[in-house]
Amino acid sequence: MTDAAQWPPPTGRQGDDPDSAGQKKSPPVPPPIPPVTSIPAAGIVPPVFSAPVGSPGAGQPFADTASPRWTPPPRHGLVPLRPLSFSTLLGASFQLLRRSPRTTLGVALVLQGLGTVLSVAIYGAIVLLAAGRVSQAAPADRNAVEAGSIALAVVAGLIPLAVSLTTGVVVQGVVVLEVSRGVLGQRPTLPNLLSRLRGRFGALIGWTLLQALGVILLALTAVAMATPLFILTIQGAGTGTLITGILLLIVAALAATTIGVWLSTKLALVPSLLVIERLPLGHAVARSWQLVAGSFWRTFGALALMTVIIQTASQVLATPITLLVPIGSALIAPTDQNARAVISAVVMLLSMAVGLVIGAAGTVLDSALSGLLYLDRRMRREGFDLVLLRYVEDHAAGRSPADPFPAPERS
Repeated sequence: MTDAAQWPPPTGRQGDDPDSAGQKKSPPVPPPIPPVTSIPAAGIVPPVFSAPVGSPGAGQPFADTASPRWTPPPRHGLVPLRPLSFSTLLGASFQLLRRSPRTTLGVALVLQGLGTVLSVAIYGAIVLLAAGRVSQAAPADRNAVEAGSIALAVVAGLIPLAVSLTTGVVVQGVVVLEVSRGVLGQRPTLPNLLSRLRGRFGALIGWTLLQALGVILLALTAVAMATPLFILTIQGAGTGTLITGILLLIVAALAATTIGVWLSTKLALVPSLLVIERLPLGHAVARSWQLVAGSFWRTFGALALMTVIIQTASQVLATPITLLVPIGSALIAPTDQNARAVISAVVMLLSMAVGLVIGAAGTVLDSALSGLLYLDRRMRREGFDLVLLRYVEDHAAGRSPADPFPAPERS
């Protein structure tokens, strides 16, 4: 225990001092009082101040810090690096047009515009040549020449289709690659995108031809189902058989359309897989089938809604221009045939220009949505968002991470 002055008693015992017997004990000497600045308050431990980690001490020169450097947060790309919501899928497709107009809409306009002009020029020249042959043919040979000219015109009609196919493939590949770089916060140039697209043109064209073949087969199947009934009707089987044939044809057409929509939805990711992962066509078809599994209706809904938006915008913009032909001709030159012809030609060219812009924008939007659906499915099934996030963070920190998207080998 302590005395009234709160000082502890001496540690020694009374019998230890030989002179303590019979003598009055002297008061204890208190210990020295520590400085006031070192007395902590009750229950409070005084802080210990030291130099910051990595900072020089007194009289030492400044040295580089050993603590990790601060890095800015990763730059936000086209979409957040997480599984995408339905609204984000659609919104990011339109955002790509504003974010990279030159490498998306600009490329689509130039390629499809040149393709249209080239197709019209070639097809027009062939038709004029065929018409000239018919006009110069002898009366005895006119029927044969007309048949040959018609066949030539039909074959020439495949030229615009081939040109459109080629330009569409290039636009689709460029846009999908733009999406893959955009999610990483990058804005690649057109030469860079074309270099990444190298070696994929054949696969994309092959996929487009395979789609066209599938559509033709479905249409032929629907027609073949109803053809026997039409033959029976022609042979006098009766009106009831004709009605049955028409109903069967409608049912077959609906069934073929349903199968076509189902297949196109399941294989909607094939172009992205061909370009981004650089897979062979057969492997891309199988992988698209696997990625869409479990998300068919979500994928179908996004694709269908985008189609409705594009078609609605096309009708809204094209209808007023179409109405300008009769109204403008009647108001400006109601009796002058030459003026009306000029007005009709101007309106037709304007309508073609608007249609070209809408078609180019529609191609970009469809391709962008396909690329975003591919990324979303990989994020949800494979955790690909973590791979993308790690790449963005490492790149922002100044490191050189491995690219999550393979690039073509340089030859």
